[in-house]
Amino acid sequence: MTTIDDSALSRETAAPDGNSKDRRSAGAVLRSGAVFILLGLMLVGFGVAEPAFINIGNLMSVLQAVSVVAILGAGVTVTLAVGGFDLSIGAVAASSVMAASYAMIVWQFDAFATVPLVLAFGATIGLINAVLIVRLRVPDLLATLAMMFLLSGLQLIPTAGRSISAGLVLPDGSKAVGAFDPVFLLIGRYSFLGTLPVSVLLMTLVALVLYVLTERTRIGRLLFATGGNEVATRLAGASTARLKTLAYVISGALASLGGIVIAARVGRGDVSSGGSLLMDAVAAALIGFAVLNLRRPNVLGTLVGAVFVGVLLNGLTMLNAPYYTQDFVKGAVLVGALALTYGLGRNLDR
Repeated sequence: MTTIDDSALSRETAAPDGNSKDRRSAGAVLRSGAVFILLGLMLVGFGVAEPAFINIGNLMSVLQAVSVVAILGAGVTVTLAVGGFDLSIGAVAASSVMAASYAMIVWQFDAFATVPLVLAFGATIGLINAVLIVRLRVPDLLATLAMMFLLSGLQLIPTAGRSISAGLVLPDGSKAVGAFDPVFLLIGRYSFLGTLPVSVLLMTLVALVLYVLTERTRIGRLLFATGGNEVATRLAGASTARLKTLAYVISGALASLGGIVIAARVGRGDVSSGGSLLMDAVAAALIGFAVLNLRRPNVLGTLVGAVFVGVLLNGLTMLNAPYYTQDFVKGAVLVGALALTYGLGRNLDR
């Protein structure tokens, strides 16, 4: 009769073999670094295919191009943290472009009056969203969707659907005599030392401030707690209504900041501006879930997600890829990054 050494069996069961450890290590690396790995591969691949891609000027232009998306994505991230979602963020940015242009062209405001006015406009829209969601109990998607449609129509009324530029003829037949303040235009066009654009600096500042707020303060912990379990957070003594209101006000103000950057860059109030900002900002925020395997909204992840998408689109453009294939390639690469993070990385742990 064969006997079994129980102690040996327990040691064998408790101690996993080296292959299991290696698989778990590989899985952890894939989960934590999938986005960074693909970003590095894209940089190398595009740099080899087109050496001009890795020129410092081009890389700064990539960051400048994604700065608005990253700023708006940071606002989306804050609303996701409290368990909400802001569909109006693209419309707020587009309306802010029109508002800033109208203030300078029609009302003849300077930059120092226009910027605070537009930021206050965005914050007010965020507050209205919060009232609808928190006080009137309207579901966040419905409330912000309604706001999106309202703003999309409202921004066209003052100019009868025309874009705003110097010499604009108003609906009453009068002609606007104002012009864009040169100081305002510096926000979108000036580069420190000829290298670092102001918009990139604003993007970095927003990311750092929100990172500290959400990851290093009690308010940040309460924001995530509200999104995780609103009832428990309320029972713990926190005002979830105020936290949600704060999140939507921040989202609205950041959307207006993005609109200011766009207006300063193009130098006119374009009625078509902001068309793709919502989806790009949401994509950046959701890609952020996969960064470092955090699997939750996080501002630095959103910044990485925006840069990821910007590098991909810039590289495809420099390689003269047909415009109608770019969305497909972008989607395929994003699916690959998320599959590595959520699928293959987990399977290697087994």
